Amino acid sequence: MTPYIQVTTTLPDRASAERLAARLLEERLAACVQISTCTSWYRWQGAIERGEEQVCTIKSRRDLFPKLCRAIQADHPYQVPEILAAPVVDGGAGYLGWLEQELLPPTE
Repeated sequence: MTPYIQVTTTLPDRASAERLAARLLEERLAACVQISTCTSWYRWQGAIERGEEQVCTIKSRRDLFPKLCRAIQADHPYQVPEILAAPVVDGGAGYLGWLEQELLPPTE
């Protein structure tokens, strides 16, 4: 298993997703953020809701997750933002090398 993670969050519009992506990249908490549109169905406060959202798929490293999570929460417009991290089990050596080079250096 690698030290890398893929974090998912959703935002209500493209502008807020792009602002988050830029911030995470500038702070080197993410090497890549992919933004795509989805339709979400979910239960909220006892009712079934449906809405168009922007999914941000964030490529990062496990040790950066606490900072990454705080950065997402800092400007997130949702009361309860989705922030889910999944481990990257393996990947192409070239891609993982690039990912490592684009992130903050590990802290010892």
